[in-house]
Amino acid sequence: MVVAQTRDTVLELLASLTPAQTEKIRAPFDTPGHQQWTYLPGPVPGLALTELTPVQQQLVERLVATGCSERGTADVWAVLDAEVVVRGLPELPESGEWEGSIVGDRYFLRVLGDPNGTEPWAWRLNGHHLALHVTVVEGAVAFTPQFLGSNPAEVRTGPKAGRRFLAAEQDLGFQLLHALEPGQLEVAVVSPDAPDDILTRHDPVADASLLHRGLAYGDMSADQRQLFSLLIGQYVGRAAGPIGLQTWHDITDQGIERLTFAWAGETTPGTGHRHYYSIAGPTFLAEYDNTQDNANHIHSVWRDTRNDWGTDLLAAHYAMHR
Repeated sequence: MVVAQTRDTVLELLASLTPAQTEKIRAPFDTPGHQQWTYLPGPVPGLALTELTPVQQQLVERLVATGCSERGTADVWAVLDAEVVVRGLPELPESGEWEGSIVGDRYFLRVLGDPNGTEPWAWRLNGHHLALHVTVVEGAVAFTPQFLGSNPAEVRTGPKAGRRFLAAEQDLGFQLLHALEPGQLEVAVVSPDAPDDILTRHDPVADASLLHRGLAYGDMSADQRQLFSLLIGQYVGRAAGPIGLQTWHDITDQGIERLTFAWAGETTPGTGHRHYYSIAGPTFLAEYDNTQDNANHIHSVWRDTRNDWGTDLLAAHYAMHR
């Protein structure tokens, strides 16, 4: 159902575009550099959201809601809300807010391949602190690499003071850390200093060997495992239900007891308290850091070391159709 809805929405969007818009948004599935991505500000290949009409914007919003859960969808658009805050821009109107805006010019949509054909295809939404990559291979969907960030993490002044972004990713991380026993902390806390950024950065292929392994799920108590599962769910739960469910099946099939939790930096939240954690397993990888701008600037990423960009799905597809 997710595949059909995704295809139908993309086809409706493509049909609404002008020739100039189409030229920017479309590319072959095997276009060179198709695995290049970033969460840094600046132009990337694709059609800028600022060029969409209000009707086209609604189709893009529907597309995101098809690939993401309700919470994940809200988190995606919160990235733009944070951009408004950090740049001191006026409140955006409820409709048509991207057309001609100086926020929408930082986010770009791209469609690779032919959604109306039988071969693999993909859509991507990239920009500052936002990277959604959805690859469709026959009846299956790959959802990674996926990045969400926010600057600020918490609005500390002005009319929106007190609003937090990606709050549960931080709160559950601290809750799990504080639930550990002293001996477990010696394993989980791998450094008193947090790295300046996520360690896998925006590399096309995530190198899991860069991460410290930390404390294993299998070495936690039942209550600690519940917290760890909730933390993992903050990442997996960003995807639409069927995609998230398949990810959980993959995690358990590979051995959830092998997932590890590693922490670096300050062990209590607060202004200037730089902190970082990673979750690593046979195929699942997530990183979170809050280190920049006096520890008020979040980066978080979810990778699948086996199936980023649909790699595993594509291998099976091409093997079947040789």
